[in-house]
Amino acid sequence: MEAYVVALDQGTTSSRAILFDKAGNIVSRAQYPFRQIYPQPGWVEHDPVEIWNTEKRALIEAVDAAHIDPKKIAAIGITNQRETTILWERATGKPIYNAIVWQCRRTAAICDMLKAAGFTDTVQEKTGLVIDAYFSGTKIKWMLDNVPGLKERAERGELCAGTVDSWLIWNLTGGKVHVTDYSNASRTMLFNIHTLQWDEELCAVLGIPVSLLPEPRDNSEVYGTVAENIPGLECLAGIPICGSAGDQQAALFGQGCFSPGEAKNTYGTGCFALMNVGGEVVRSKSGLVTSIGWSVGGQVTYVLEGSVFNAGSTIQWLRDELGLISSAPECDRLAESVPSSGGVVVVPAFTGMGAPYWDMYARGTIVGLTRGSTRAHIARAVLDSIAYQVTDLVRAMNADAPCPLTELRVDGGASVSDILMQTQADLLRLRVDRPAQVETTAFGAAALAGLAVGVWKGLEELKALRRSQHVFAPQRAEADCAADYARWQRAVQRAAGWIEAE
Repeated sequence: MEAYVVALDQGTTSSRAILFDKAGNIVSRAQYPFRQIYPQPGWVEHDPVEIWNTEKRALIEAVDAAHIDPKKIAAIGITNQRETTILWERATGKPIYNAIVWQCRRTAAICDMLKAAGFTDTVQEKTGLVIDAYFSGTKIKWMLDNVPGLKERAERGELCAGTVDSWLIWNLTGGKVHVTDYSNASRTMLFNIHTLQWDEELCAVLGIPVSLLPEPRDNSEVYGTVAENIPGLECLAGIPICGSAGDQQAALFGQGCFSPGEAKNTYGTGCFALMNVGGEVVRSKSGLVTSIGWSVGGQVTYVLEGSVFNAGSTIQWLRDELGLISSAPECDRLAESVPSSGGVVVVPAFTGMGAPYWDMYARGTIVGLTRGSTRAHIARAVLDSIAYQVTDLVRAMNADAPCPLTELRVDGGASVSDILMQTQADLLRLRVDRPAQVETTAFGAAALAGLAVGVWKGLEELKALRRSQHVFAPQRAEADCAADYARWQRAVQRAAGWIEAE
């Protein structure tokens, strides 16, 4: 029987809905941006109601545009910006504060307190993570500590906390279901990735009642169904919501990286490189983190991950804040107009630096400017900076993993840039494989949902759907690439620890 699966892809800057058929083809899609809120330098927020409304609107539009009988939609899958944290009233579903976004650095001082109290090893051993403002736990603590009366309400059980997946499932089910999936739970700094449970010690240290948190579940199972009384979604009532994964794990799944040693990098707002390491936790010694990739049928797959906070957002910064380009494609055209960056290096540490540096106090830097530097050189340096940061991640992965990478699968908005992908292949000395279906994050969520209801029978069937669009091989001389990378490392040292801890 003909069947379709909808993926809700709730990202950092927009909410999208994509309808896939059984062959993995896109039937229809819709997308709506939403506001980025910056109350103070280094702080980033979203309006949770706006997240829900834009996602609902995208879902309605994508279903309408498909011109199919909605009864043929077998499942809904969800993928989301991870770590972004929301608190809402259990009785009304009303948010009590803006969502604190994964990029937000307001909880750096809380992280410093945890480190000073000696919790660094405990956090890494239990959660696979490092102590950083990136993760959700300290965001919940900040809200409980800074919004009057909230801590008492949390202790009385009046509130729910969750990442965006939980928020969407709650709203889609009419407030009946408060769950999260293992991949998102593993990004909170509150979840024990060995026992698959919220860790009571870490919750207690941060003053977070465990009752506030959603129930952790497999990534491919039925969580609930679309409620009957949601305006605009009446035609979808009763459809199961049955797949969920954080966006980066969903992309790894959507790329078909089902075997240990296979890896992908997503070039989105940030850059996120993940490697499948199988069913056993691999603890990083090189500045990466360990997370749960997915759990399907009770079988957990772990991943090594490196996160770069600013990648595609750096191109947006060139366009929106500096006005040096009018569109993202113009960045490519400018960069291609010069043979190199002319010695200019951009370190886009706008919100600190992630893996492998984990420097909450680094800030953005441009070095190597001369009187001859042009906007074309800066555009080239911005693209180079993305490739350099991914090189940092892959070098760390090769140091940690039992076997080195032989290929990097790529996706995300900036992966359409040929010049960026070629630079990446040159720096890594690896094949860079761009798929024909670049919507791998959304397809990963659809695949997890489809597996739960039998649209696809297993991983081999899903893997057969992936096709390469272009494979980039190294072309530049290795010595030249090494010299460029050494210059990048020097520039990172200039950006490190730029602002002083409060």
